[in-house]
Amino acid sequence: MALFLIAQIAGRTVAIESGQVESVVDIGTIVPVPRSERHVRGLAALRSRVVTVIDTRAALGLDAGSVEATRAVITIVEGHHYAVLVDALDDVAPFDLAPVSAGIVLDKGWRTIGRGLVERDGEPILAIALDALIPGVAAIAA
Repeated sequence: MALFLIAQIAGRTVAIESGQVESVVDIGTIVPVPRSERHVRGLAALRSRVVTVIDTRAALGLDAGSVEATRAVITIVEGHHYAVLVDALDDVAPFDLAPVSAGIVLDKGWRTIGRGLVERDGEPILAIALDALIPGVAAIAA
């Protein structure tokens, strides 16, 4: 059993294993970066350091949402801090991680970040890997 952060991304409930989470924050001003990849929203100041802000909807190949996400999960990938935008944060709880069964079909973006399933109150929740949302990391892993 492992501890997971339950969050909402693009209207879907997801589980993020706690080892991927440095902190959760509200993101302030985001400064766009010219010529960056579509899913790099920009840079933001966070506790005396600069973090790269990842637009999860864009990273998943989805259209922009109607509400601007301001909550983020801070993760460290290859020594760099990233703020991965989420719609909402729900809970932290222990779960057993199970593989995604063959009968569950995930769209391409979700398939790329999906790492398994956890079950909460009889409902399956997709467990995701935050590093798969980071530009360059997903391409290297593929």
